[in-house]
Amino acid sequence: MRSLWHAIFYRFVVGGLRLLITTGAHVRVEWIGTIPRGACVLAANHISHFDPPVLSGWLPRKIDWIAMSELFSTAWSKTGFHWLDVIPVDRIGDDRKALRTALERLAKGRVVGIFPEGGIRDGEASILNGAPMREGAFLIASKARCPVVPVVILGTDRLYNIRRWFSGRRARVFVAVGHPIPAGGRREMAEAAARAFSDLKSRLANRFGLDADDFPKPPRERMREA
Repeated sequence: MRSLWHAIFYRFVVGGLRLLITTGAHVRVEWIGTIPRGACVLAANHISHFDPPVLSGWLPRKIDWIAMSELFSTAWSKTGFHWLDVIPVDRIGDDRKALRTALERLAKGRVVGIFPEGGIRDGEASILNGAPMREGAFLIASKARCPVVPVVILGTDRLYNIRRWFSGRRARVFVAVGHPIPAGGRREMAEAAARAFSDLKSRLANRFGLDADDFPKPPRERMREA
């Protein structure tokens, strides 16, 4: 019964956020690959706080996100994220509890979502431009013997600009879902994911005619855009 209420709460929150986001953004999903049935780790680049609700709202499977433990600092946030099945992780130390929880979720055939950059990144710090990424996603997938689904998201950083919400000039948001990377060693999977992120970025650029201004920029820069 408890899991049922969690599922209802998740759908209510994600559905409400999707409805809200459509007032400020037009989201396009490009399916290069698929999200398989059963356990998998979804790994995506991270450009804004809007990424988790967009990916949860527009992709077909429920995602149990791994998020920094600081988000659980208040009673209401701790309860809310717990009901959304978010997994807290200590980004400083070796968080074995988060690892165990993620593996337990995957053992149940669920999707665990991770941002390998470890935070919001743009420019040369972004994995879209070849920056190094943390291997936690691939360690988890390797231990669970499950695939990693690479995902690239672009455009959500424009939602930091208030004009996108009230002027009728909705931001263009693009999501590309790549082919699942088969289970293997974590370094092998990480290298394959790095290639996939670069390829998905190029595919989006070619498919939708994107230019340099469409790629991730700092929130403050997006806020100042006319």
